[in-house]
Amino acid sequence: MSTPAPALSVLDLVPVRSGQTSAQAITAALGTAERADELGYRRYWFAEHHNMPSVASTTPPVLIAAAAARTRRIRVGSGGVMLPNHSPLIVAEQFAALEALAPGRIDLGIGRAPGSDPVITQLLRQSGTTSDVDRFPQNVTDIRSLVSAEGASVRFTSGGTYDVHATPAATSTPEVWLLGSSDYSAQLAAGLGLPYVFANHFAGEGLERALDLYRGQFQPSDTLDAPRTFLTANVVAADTAEEAEAAMLPQARMMARLRGNRPLVPLETVEQAAAAAAADRLAAPVLDALRSRWFIGTGLDVRAKLAEFAARHGVDEVMISPVAGARDDEPMDAAPARLRTLELLAA
Repeated sequence: MSTPAPALSVLDLVPVRSGQTSAQAITAALGTAERADELGYRRYWFAEHHNMPSVASTTPPVLIAAAAARTRRIRVGSGGVMLPNHSPLIVAEQFAALEALAPGRIDLGIGRAPGSDPVITQLLRQSGTTSDVDRFPQNVTDIRSLVSAEGASVRFTSGGTYDVHATPAATSTPEVWLLGSSDYSAQLAAGLGLPYVFANHFAGEGLERALDLYRGQFQPSDTLDAPRTFLTANVVAADTAEEAEAAMLPQARMMARLRGNRPLVPLETVEQAAAAAAADRLAAPVLDALRSRWFIGTGLDVRAKLAEFAARHGVDEVMISPVAGARDDEPMDAAPARLRTLELLAA
């Protein structure tokens, strides 16, 4: 008997390849979101990263609004908003407005990591005490109150309260998820009674422990009565295993640059990566490690591996980050290899 296939969702960092403009990269991402909607994927999330030449997903709320306008069924959201970079009220207002634009289709995934280097982090966090990482749990709680129909109340030390609503007359609220890759995030999600996503696509270590902590310490809340979680994974599916191996190399080399503290550049094309790899062996030390955690191969092979992965960890959904690189002759405003990954896995 075959293992049941999990529901599939998409995580998009809006990759920027060599020679591509931000406008072209975003156009390609929105086209991918449209196709995911047509293919029946459950949700489509945009990540928050800053000052990276290979990533254009700096402002998830803007991208979510654009994707919501171009899709009909799929849930759209953030994976995630890095909360210490923003005022909780601003995040609440943005996602309350998104929920008003696309009722019942908005996910607010919240993370604690900076999403960039220390210099950019300091620039993002010049807003004062709202950006204090130590206040993260309280800020998450505040956002949940602010986006609700009841709103939140500010209590003055001198007495009295002041009511605050993210939108004046909310009839539905975005679904809030806590994201993370550590024991801390798992325990916080459990304590707050929130759904939780372990960021397996970039931090494969500690997955089992985080899920055990989340499930074992979960406290029911007014929005969730039992643990709810899914996992992320880097995925490349192609018509042949050889094509998939070639398509994973640009992203693998970018990961090698990141881990080796080398200057970051736009993603190489498949041909550029193959030529460079033969000369500098940049990704050679990390390729085996990536292959052990990424899902690479034909659509049939990857679907089977994802089903086994989901069953092993007791989840019914996997959010794939389609990391297939582009070829030299492919249009700049589309992502054929990423689209092919989605199509093969949905078949």
